[in-house]
Amino acid sequence: MYKVFVNEKKLLLSKQPENLEKNIGYENVTTLEIALDLLENTSVKELNVFGDDIDGIWKEFQSLFRIIEAAGGVVNNNKKEILFIKRLGKWDLPKGKMEKGESREESAVREIEEETGLKDVELLQFINTTYHIYVERKGDKILKCTHWFEMNFNGEDTSKPQIEEGITEVAWKNTSQIEDEVFPGTFKNIKLIIKEFWNIRTK
Repeated sequence: MYKVFVNEKKLLLSKQPENLEKNIGYENVTTLEIALDLLENTSVKELNVFGDDIDGIWKEFQSLFRIIEAAGGVVNNNKKEILFIKRLGKWDLPKGKMEKGESREESAVREIEEETGLKDVELLQFINTTYHIYVERKGDKILKCTHWFEMNFNGEDTSKPQIEEGITEVAWKNTSQIEDEVFPGTFKNIKLIIKEFWNIRTK
């Protein structure tokens, strides 16, 4: 199953129909184009495309876009707080595009240290990959795949926002602050990955 966000609307690619607003059986690549058109240009907020060959459907879906890979992290401290950045008025997790020749892990650590000013962040484990679609100014349709890692930080807090990247704030937030302050002003992908991280932590 793949979850992709299109302008904060959910597109689910799965093997069976799901309990969503709209379900469409996969026939060919046109099915995917119709699904995207419905999410981009109508009031439909969530849509499921289903078919047996989920890997084949995903390959067809990817072929519609230019793919950009990024990496980031859910950074935890010994108070069980999570590190957030504020960019363009929205709370976000530190992340960025992978550079040529970098592994996902190297990219995630580099981006966190650049965007937050922290040093010696400890990489623990992979959490998941999130997907969202956007259109570049020149008209290219992009599928952004962001690989998320659990990280730990117990050093001296040298955090400061990377202003040149449009980041205005770096802040540690506890669970209640995340639910009250971050979730109302963040992206659905970020909520998804935080909740997944909380599930891992409580296991």
